[in-house]
Amino acid sequence: MSPDHGEFLRQALIFPNARSGRGATFDLAQGNSHCPRDNSLERITCRVAAMPFLTHGSYRIRYELDGPATAPAYVLVNGLTQYSELWSAYRDALIARGFRVATFDLLGQGASDKPTLFINQDDHVLALHRLIEMLGEGSVFLSGISFGGLIALRYAIEHGRRLSGLVPMSCFAELSPQLLLIGNALRTGLILGGTGYLQDLLLPMNLSDEWLKPLLDKLDGFKRQGWLVNDLYALQNLMESFLDFQPLTPQLASIAVPTMILNGEFDFLTPRALHDTLRVEIPNSALVIIPGAYHAFTLEKGALTADLLARFADDVLAGRWQGNKAVWIAPEDPSGELTPFPAGYDHLRAIPVQRTPA
Repeated sequence: MSPDHGEFLRQALIFPNARSGRGATFDLAQGNSHCPRDNSLERITCRVAAMPFLTHGSYRIRYELDGPATAPAYVLVNGLTQYSELWSAYRDALIARGFRVATFDLLGQGASDKPTLFINQDDHVLALHRLIEMLGEGSVFLSGISFGGLIALRYAIEHGRRLSGLVPMSCFAELSPQLLLIGNALRTGLILGGTGYLQDLLLPMNLSDEWLKPLLDKLDGFKRQGWLVNDLYALQNLMESFLDFQPLTPQLASIAVPTMILNGEFDFLTPRALHDTLRVEIPNSALVIIPGAYHAFTLEKGALTADLLARFADDVLAGRWQGNKAVWIAPEDPSGELTPFPAGYDHLRAIPVQRTPA
């Protein structure tokens, strides 16, 4: 379900050559069923060339839609420096589990247009709304990571009736003092040091030693892909959409759809307390802690995460989901059983401390 590290980096190095820019001819038909189904260069090139575009005002937004038109859909929203190809293993896994899958590049990312000024979070929510409108009247599950999780939360607040389920990952509804200061430092690093320096900061913050160690001598190639697909000024614009950010916490109670909140055990960029705000405020929610995971667990634990997404949607569609604002520990491997967080212990602590009786 998840490509190995070598294949992931191989694809990262190939994609820049496949992106032919605004002058390319794009097949506007939905899906890429005519492309080879293996992991060959021909498949990668074909998938990129076949991707259609949405319009938002004068801007174009690249998206991809695969899977049976009558199937329940999953829409996956990128994090700040991501691009839609990073969901390719999820696309294959979820389609194999009977879902339709939509991915897209936010404005400022990947093959979408990269305006450098005057794009705010409202624009990303509107673009997401436009994409979901294309899916028709069937069931839609929405998931996003980090910045994409915030956009998914905003969509659920504004258009929640359209959704069957919501999965915010590595996410937040408000800027804690630590997150605010980290965000300011990352923005300064981008301005003074460029995209490469931002990647130097984010890689060790977002991924484990176990993931990074075998790839240390290949990281320059991985970073080169990020440098090629992320325009510095467009990325700065994305980050500066937080300059006037207002907390979403007071509006979370309006999210009525089933919600599974995913948080890495060792995520110190958006730690558990930020996710617990979502759990407490969203009525039909549960928090699932991903063991051994950091902020970017969607890259590191793709097979497990894709399995959790599919199981959540299956439970919702079958009427089995009961959030109850519970806290769960995910299994180490796909298809394993979720474990309730030990009763009486404080799930916000890193050591087993018993709760003080209320």
